[in-house]
Amino acid sequence: MRCAGMRTTTLAPVDTSVPVADSDVAASLVKEAGTLAATMLAEGLDTHYKTSISDVVSAADHAAEELVVRRLAEWRPDDGLVGEEGASRSGKRTWYIDPVDGTYNFLSGLPYWCSAVGLTDESGSLAGAVYYPARDELWVGGRDRPTTLNGVPLARLTDRPLAEVSVSSYFHPPRMSDEQQLADWRSVVGKAATVRVLGSASVDLGGVATGRIGLFFQSGLGPWDWWPGVALVLAVGGAAEIVELHGSTYYIAGNTQSVSEAVTALRQPRP
Repeated sequence: MRCAGMRTTTLAPVDTSVPVADSDVAASLVKEAGTLAATMLAEGLDTHYKTSISDVVSAADHAAEELVVRRLAEWRPDDGLVGEEGASRSGKRTWYIDPVDGTYNFLSGLPYWCSAVGLTDESGSLAGAVYYPARDELWVGGRDRPTTLNGVPLARLTDRPLAEVSVSSYFHPPRMSDEQQLADWRSVVGKAATVRVLGSASVDLGGVATGRIGLFFQSGLGPWDWWPGVALVLAVGGAAEIVELHGSTYYIAGNTQSVSEAVTALRQPRP
């Protein structure tokens, strides 16, 4: 892999005198960030490890996050923000930024990655957008905007039992020795039709909103992994739950029936 240093991107000016909806801001942010990351990947990147061999970060992560932060300073200067790579400022509302969600895939030549942002207020999820460059797919949705994929409205989710749907998930290998957490994880995925471990929470959640995946179930997420995609699921009539159990936090989203059955299975007493 060729190496390239940090990049400061020259941004085209935006007309902030014209009101722009939050969901449209989110869509523009992820499209621009994802395009930048893809360009930098093609040119070659410097890679660093964070907590493990699979927890990686690249110059593209930092450059794309910087781009989003600079854009938000123009469009939403009074809002707070939290970025996976360390950007932070306080505000009544908060934008959560995942500049490259699925960095391990991104750097390994696997196309399953995205750029994602989610906006929250005191009531919870407000808007989200996910851009999946490999398929040029842009999901946008939120509290006041039904989810669209490349501008086309998605069908509302309908109830299906957990036994008939796929589950997207992840289980970190070092945790395999934690029998309690492994049992909790199996209590849900073991009741599904099949399980998929794909490597990008926000693309997974976009897939749930689209009906490609039946249920999202994962523990240990950062807020930037959750808020962008869950906005999309909620905006097509889906359900979402956060469950605290045995020292872990589980994030669940999908159609109402599958989510309810997953929560029940997770909370079921086990020996």
